Amino acid sequence: MDRTTPFSHFHLDAEDAVLLIIDVQTKLMAAMEAQARVCRNTAILLTAAQALNIPVVVTEQYPKGLGPTVPELAGLLPPDVRMLEKSSFDAARDGLLPVLEGLGRHSIMVCGTETHVCVYQTVRSLLERDYSVFPIGDAICSRSTFNYQNGLSLMDRMGACVLTAEGAAFDLLKVSGTPAFKTVSKALK
Repeated sequence: MDRTTPFSHFHLDAEDAVLLIIDVQTKLMAAMEAQARVCRNTAILLTAAQALNIPVVVTEQYPKGLGPTVPELAGLLPPDVRMLEKSSFDAARDGLLPVLEGLGRHSIMVCGTETHVCVYQTVRSLLERDYSVFPIGDAICSRSTFNYQNGLSLMDRMGACVLTAEGAAFDLLKVSGTPAFKTVSKALK
């Protein structure tokens, strides 16, 4: 992808994309009112990632205490998923950067929890390192609406391109009529 045009960081291309799922864990998600919304939209992103051969990275914050990734998403993870256990709120401090460097991709779709803590801090670190970052607003949540809105606003002001799961899926697909389009369209119904 040509990263030199003024709006190049707003283009989401499957060949340059990674799906990063942050801390969608059983005990943490039990406290989230938006659990169903986040899981549904993350499942759409996982479907798009598999249909378009996009690598998936999943983090788990202190899984001994917060539990594993929720079963409804764990069952959708690809066999080659990169799993990272972390204790830092910012995933870039706990092994994410070498994984991304190894993948050689620069457009990072981010979903997970919580918007104003782990998601925000990770997005900030990725932006500081010149990644194009796409927080997926309907696949991110916090326990309070204020913290959710504040986190999204901060990421937007820092230069991240906040999208919805459906918006991201269609940006990745580019055209209709392909096998990938048909697969993703079914997930959107």
